[in-house]
Amino acid sequence: MNMLVTHNDYNYLLKDITILKGVGKKTLELLKKKKIRTLFDVLWNLPYEFIDRSNFVEIKKLEIGKICTIKVKVIKYNFPRKRNLPNKIICEDLSGKINIVFFNSREGYIRKILPLNKDVIISGKINYYKNKYQITNPKYVIPIEKENLFEKITAKYSLTEGITENIYKKIIDQILKNIPNLDEWHNAEILKKNKFEDWKTSILKLHDPTKKQTFNSTHYRRLAYDEIFAHLLVLSQIRKKIKKMEKNQKVFKNLFYEKIKKNFNFNLTNNQELIIREINKDFSSKYKMFRVLQGDVGSGKTIISLIVASNVIESGYQVAFMAPTEILANQHFELAKKIFNGLKINFELLTGKTENVKKKKILNDLKINEIKLIFGTHALFQKKTEFKNLGLIVIDEQHKFGVKQRMELSKKGGKNCDVLLMSATPIPRTLMLTVFGDMDVSRLLEKPSNRKDVITLSKPESKIHEIINYIKKEIKNKNQIFWVCPLIEESSKLDYEAAKIKYIYLNKLFPKNVGLIHGALNKEEKEEVLIKFLKKEILILVSTTVIEVGVDFPNANIIVIENSNKFGLSQLHQLRGRVGRGNKQGICILLFKKNLSENAKKRLKILKSTNNGFKISEEDMKLRGFGDLLGYKQSGIKDFKLADPIHHEDLFLFAEKNIKKLELNNENLKKFEPLLKLYDRANIIEEIGN
Repeated sequence: MNMLVTHNDYNYLLKDITILKGVGKKTLELLKKKKIRTLFDVLWNLPYEFIDRSNFVEIKKLEIGKICTIKVKVIKYNFPRKRNLPNKIICEDLSGKINIVFFNSREGYIRKILPLNKDVIISGKINYYKNKYQITNPKYVIPIEKENLFEKITAKYSLTEGITENIYKKIIDQILKNIPNLDEWHNAEILKKNKFEDWKTSILKLHDPTKKQTFNSTHYRRLAYDEIFAHLLVLSQIRKKIKKMEKNQKVFKNLFYEKIKKNFNFNLTNNQELIIREINKDFSSKYKMFRVLQGDVGSGKTIISLIVASNVIESGYQVAFMAPTEILANQHFELAKKIFNGLKINFELLTGKTENVKKKKILNDLKINEIKLIFGTHALFQKKTEFKNLGLIVIDEQHKFGVKQRMELSKKGGKNCDVLLMSATPIPRTLMLTVFGDMDVSRLLEKPSNRKDVITLSKPESKIHEIINYIKKEIKNKNQIFWVCPLIEESSKLDYEAAKIKYIYLNKLFPKNVGLIHGALNKEEKEEVLIKFLKKEILILVSTTVIEVGVDFPNANIIVIENSNKFGLSQLHQLRGRVGRGNKQGICILLFKKNLSENAKKRLKILKSTNNGFKISEEDMKLRGFGDLLGYKQSGIKDFKLADPIHHEDLFLFAEKNIKKLELNNENLKKFEPLLKLYDRANIIEEIGN
């Protein structure tokens, strides 16, 4: 079916790809592997490169490995009589000779497309075999007189095996011919200010091989802005919906807080005090709180969360504190014992290791409001866990939670339940908009005065003996050391081998003092080793995986990171944050191999110059691109097809400003419906509307 579209119906783009010619059952299944189901999906499977065959190259100037186009005369055939041997045709121009080689081709076919003593145009990849240039199975062989019929510039797409370039081109060309003229959703001022063209023109240019494709092409920026705007508009609508979720106000007089202060051996920072006031204001409001507390490694987020939890308990409600691992849940539980010392607050720990009899009692006590605060992993939200009066959910280190999961969690907590997420992954400004744009954000930038900055040193691996001598002294003083090896090619087998070699090496030097964590261990086995390290049964821990974010090992004050150039800046900063969490000075030693790249040198220099995680993440994003930052791959940001927080920072901030105007003027969003539907965002708005 080939239905020409001349109207403004965007629903055409949402149709199933089966309406296109050439998309049968087999092709449909292959396209689904690339997550292509609708016509609009096809438009976003962008060319990864454009091949230019428009320039003719003399034979003597050919480059091996490149796709080149030549004008040559056919001078000789070589058709072997043995089967399975290739046919070879010798061609020449004024500068030299070239062999054109065909496998599995009939003699008659070759004589037809390459007639003897005739000039032809041939295009294909250049090889060099037995001192001669060669093209094997050329892409194009065209008579000189038909030069204007062959495509000089072609797009290369990332395709699943089984779909050829030609099949895919026929599919995409059908859509490009039928692109509808959509009504403009942006006002004239926005288009003029950014020199944006209309949507249809921009899409056609995006797939036009003769147009230069860069992040800053006006057509590319237009479409990137659409995508950013659609994403932020959805988050704005979710935020608006949350702000309307009414609850009972929590009433408290900070009585527990005043007593808790006396259990501290330090003062809170001004930044911590300010955030506590922000959260308390949310508790006292008649609308539900949906806030993220974002702070650098060791900035004191957990203290804040326990203080505000005490206010919720004082107001008669229960609190659930969820951590990503049992060891971290246990650590928060132990901290609560110190902080709530002398207070009549009944709190418990519920994990997979909790014995059945105790588990049964805990579940019963939660049901009757006997337990006021419960620590645990995601198991806290299983069906059998019932709360009598849940007033606050605290979720630690859940930057992997998407918008939908956050909404579901809020509903699960019940009508009067506030939500506080905590994240130790510092995120640059543009990413804050995309990851937490549906929430209120508190940023903890000031570190506690008792927390010293970790000293960062770098050493070439050839000087490892100096590190070993230093560690010998530290071991005598019963200090603990992390030794981190980088993950090798995401392979748990190689990962294990690399770690095991280092473990054997260190174990010979420090017998019975070394532990090992690697990718092949399951969660329980990893936790077992970490607990040994926590109890000081081992003094050196060799690890290939990122040591649990947030876990405190107060006696570990040294971290050695091997092959440090293999890690990203944010990852190195997170690793560095594992040490110096007690009273001792933290030391981070970055080992590197010779011949560092310029980028690697920059990374090490930045890390040595600052301990500010937010600054580091900004620099990391500039150096590596946003997709590789720690934890962001799971955050949904990678769903962007065109937009890039580095190259399009101005568009993110511009979209935020325009959406705030819409909110302020309470504008009707009907005109944005096609935009939201095309970018697959409308369903989220429909869901939260229920």
